[in-house]
Amino acid sequence: MSESTPGDRAELGELFLRAAKRVRRGMADRLAPLGLTPAQGRALRVIGWRDEPPRMSELAGMLGIVPRSATTIVDALEGDGLVRREPDAENRRATRVVLTEDGRTALARMREAHIRGVEDLFAPLSPEQRETLRDLLAAIDSN
Repeated sequence: MSESTPGDRAELGELFLRAAKRVRRGMADRLAPLGLTPAQGRALRVIGWRDEPPRMSELAGMLGIVPRSATTIVDALEGDGLVRREPDAENRRATRVVLTEDGRTALARMREAHIRGVEDLFAPLSPEQRETLRDLLAAIDSN
């Protein structure tokens, strides 16, 4: 195997960044008809994945954002009727974020839109290429 040149590495980085931008743009386009921003969609997914509704501070940590930003996102989701805040039975000072029925419906619609988007994105690749890409991305993700 030959060693890559700085130009090859730069091109690889550029291709990766362009692909990431395409994924982000596609996600925003798929969420817009649902009335969600990418940040709101991500928060809804995180809340929906949990077995137990997260505390606001836990949600901020899972999203990698400051608590004030999590409050802004939850305010918007709550305003749209997708989540509600409930007092934490174990800690009166804490609040949990709970999906509503409308939130579960929105989450299901997001999943469907995501699946269609992934299918469109990877349509040019053969099944073998998809598997190779999955393995490569998993290797990058594990570092």
